Amino acid sequence: METKRAIVAVLLSLIILMGYQYIVLPRLTPELSSEETVALVAQQQSAPAAVPSDYAQPATIQTAAPTQVALEATPGRDITIDTALYSAVLSESGGGFKSFKLKDYRKELAADSEPVELVNTELASELPLFFSWGVEPERARVALLAADQQTVTTPEEGDASLTMRGSLPSGLEITRTMHFSDQDYRIQMQIEVRNNSTQSLQGAPFLRMVNKPISENVSRVFHGPAAFVDGKLQELTPKDLAEAEQTLQGNISWAAYEATYFMCGIIPAQPEGVRLRLSADQDEKVSTILSGANDIIAPQESRSYEYTIYFGPKKFDTLKSVGHHLEKIVDFGWFDVMAKPTLHMLNFFYKYVQNYGFAIILVTIIIKLIFWPISHKGMKSMKTMQKIQPKMTKLREKYKEDQPRLNEEMMKLYKTYKINPLGGCLPMVLQIPVFFALYKVLLQTIELRHAPFMLWITDLSAPDRLFIGFNIPHLGGLPVLTLLMGGSMFLQQKMTPTTGDPTQAKMMLFLPVIFTFMFINFASGLVLYWFLNNLLSMLQQYIINRQTAAEV
Repeated sequence: METKRAIVAVLLSLIILMGYQYIVLPRLTPELSSEETVALVAQQQSAPAAVPSDYAQPATIQTAAPTQVALEATPGRDITIDTALYSAVLSESGGGFKSFKLKDYRKELAADSEPVELVNTELASELPLFFSWGVEPERARVALLAADQQTVTTPEEGDASLTMRGSLPSGLEITRTMHFSDQDYRIQMQIEVRNNSTQSLQGAPFLRMVNKPISENVSRVFHGPAAFVDGKLQELTPKDLAEAEQTLQGNISWAAYEATYFMCGIIPAQPEGVRLRLSADQDEKVSTILSGANDIIAPQESRSYEYTIYFGPKKFDTLKSVGHHLEKIVDFGWFDVMAKPTLHMLNFFYKYVQNYGFAIILVTIIIKLIFWPISHKGMKSMKTMQKIQPKMTKLREKYKEDQPRLNEEMMKLYKTYKINPLGGCLPMVLQIPVFFALYKVLLQTIELRHAPFMLWITDLSAPDRLFIGFNIPHLGGLPVLTLLMGGSMFLQQKMTPTTGDPTQAKMMLFLPVIFTFMFINFASGLVLYWFLNNLLSMLQQYIINRQTAAEV
């Protein structure tokens, strides 16, 4: 039994040390169609001919060579948007966002740090929300869309709108209307395409985003393009897309580029029949193109396309209020079923204590109470096994030549004293999924980002460091909470009943040292959970030790 306990302890440390690096969110990549073929086809108004391509425009329209310089429009004005939640800049050259800064979130913890910037591309045809019709965005001419105002400021708790209008040599007139809300990250966008030429035009709408990694520690969790297709979350890595462009088809509720805490998302009003084309380069610059169904616009007629835009934090409740299953982008992988209830508990307690550190303490107590009966039985079994160790030793000596009889007598002994030989291992095993669920929550949820606790712990999503006037090599500051956690684990091991030889006992006592080194760079919120859990376990062991003192 003691050997099993030692093996479980060592395996647990190895799982936490290396396993979390390999536990990734399920990547559900559907079978993809081949690259779409795009053609330019002429049609007469009186008798339109059948067009073999899904996306086309009249052959009479002269297209420039597909070089970026030739396709860029004359530089237009920058249009500034200011709301309570963000400040943005739209370019009249193509109508895309040149900047989108979140006022409530800073790049770094420092008070003078710049707001988080979600846009990091420069070419007009690569700016988020670049629209084209009939020609793929990479080959489309960038229209100059004149805005009806240069500055848009939303009234307090009110809305404001902006209209941009421009024409292309093909005869198409594009009118883009955007509605901004003062207290909402959602942007409603309607695009009207009017045919002012003398012939029918056939084509499809394209809306494009190009994104680079947002200024975060992108190695922590998944970052890249994501979409909700046919009721399932799809996430594709930039590395895979750099090797081969991929296309998703079906009922596409939304498409986005996500980072650890933030996202840029597009929600089409009509998800049916939408096609999503994804590609990337070696520098992880990702191109996301949403294309609608093929359409024909007769002369002097128009078509309208509607989208909801969400550029903002990946905050579960905020995303859920947007609808369209946008909250599904907050995904904890294998531990989703446990992580989301944990997140809800954290937010529930935060409403009352207004401190996520104290919320973590309350959640730890709740989790400990839930598992208290199981832990109690396990600890009691270990204590009882320690008491009957002399009897077990005598049985081993008596039946050392008869292994079957020894096993039989040992089982009788367990039954007599109501001992579960696996009971001591069970509490530790049960903590593994809880640990990883909380780890995922602390690592990925924006609620914990830059959330202070008390004293030197100013960011529960970062390692705890107390700066003592000089830098400690490879650490910077002193990991006080981590050292306290290691010390509590050592005391817990000393209180835990042990059986077997002294070598195994020493192995168990060495485990806190391993855990201390492993936890040094973990989020301080996670260390806080483990530290408090150790204290509660010590309290429980103390109670059990007193209860069993007079027994056996």
